[in-house]
Amino acid sequence: MSEDELKERLLRIEGMLESILGQWAAPREFYSTSEVAVLLGKAEFTVREWCRLGRILAEKRACGRGLSKEWMISHDEVQRIKNEGLLPL
Repeated sequence: MSEDELKERLLRIEGMLESILGQWAAPREFYSTSEVAVLLGKAEFTVREWCRLGRILAEKRACGRGLSKEWMISHDEVQRIKNEGLLPL
């Protein structure tokens, strides 16, 4: 394989990787407590307690089965928590 062919191939690979990373890293509008726990490095129980105590701005939404609801946290709120921390009690 010539040097030019190798460079062309590497450029195509880099383009594909950028495309994949762009799709994967796109933020979602809302996250579940388990997803936020992973993003913040905390236990899911802790994130649920923060929601219950009002330390995080979250809302209860139907989770797809029956009448039960689960906490959902917006992407903007996750960013606020990372930058500013929890809301006071």
